[in-house]
Amino acid sequence: MSTVLSVSGSPSATSRTARLLRGLDSRLAAQGHQVLPLDVRTLPAEALLHADFGHPEIVRATGLVARADAVVIGTPVYKAAYSGLLKALLDLLPQYALEGKTVLPLATGGSTAHVLAIDYGLRPVLASMGAAHITPGWFVLDKHIEARDDGSVVVDAAAREGLERVVDQFSAVLSSPGTADAVAA
Repeated sequence: MSTVLSVSGSPSATSRTARLLRGLDSRLAAQGHQVLPLDVRTLPAEALLHADFGHPEIVRATGLVARADAVVIGTPVYKAAYSGLLKALLDLLPQYALEGKTVLPLATGGSTAHVLAIDYGLRPVLASMGAAHITPGWFVLDKHIEARDDGSVVVDAAAREGLERVVDQFSAVLSSPGTADAVAA
C-alpha cells in the first residue's frame, strides 16, 4: 500500500482540524496505508517565519513530504483562506514537492461561506507544487465536530458520511493497480 503524509495546518494544540485528521489517519491505516502524521504547529516558529530551509526540523518535514506517496492536507479556514501556518510550511517546500503525489485537501471552518477556500485557495497552490492528482476535497463545519476530552472527535452523521466518502475515494485511488504508473507518467 501507500505511504500517506497527513498534514495538519492548524496552529491550535486543541484543534478540531488535527483531531479530525488523526481519526481519518486511523481509517486510512485500517485500509492498509502507512500514515505519517505531521502537525505543522510542532515545527519551530522561528524556522518557519525566517524561512530557515536548513533547520533540522524543516529538513525532516521536507523529507516526510518526499517520502510520501500521497498527502492529506487539513486546515482550518481563517478569513476565507487556509491557515498562515500551512502557508509558511508550503512556502518552505521545494517548488515541485508534490510532484507525482495524490493529494486530498480538507478544511474546517465556522461558516459555509468558507467552503470554497479549498477550491479557490488551496487547490491552486497544490497544483502549482506538481500534485499529480488532487482528489475532491471536503469542508466540515466546526459545529459538526465535537471534540472529546480524550482527544478524539465525533463528527455529525451527515458531515461524516461525505467525509468518509472522499477519504475512501482517496484511498481507492492509492490502491488502484497502475496508479503509481499513471501518476508517474
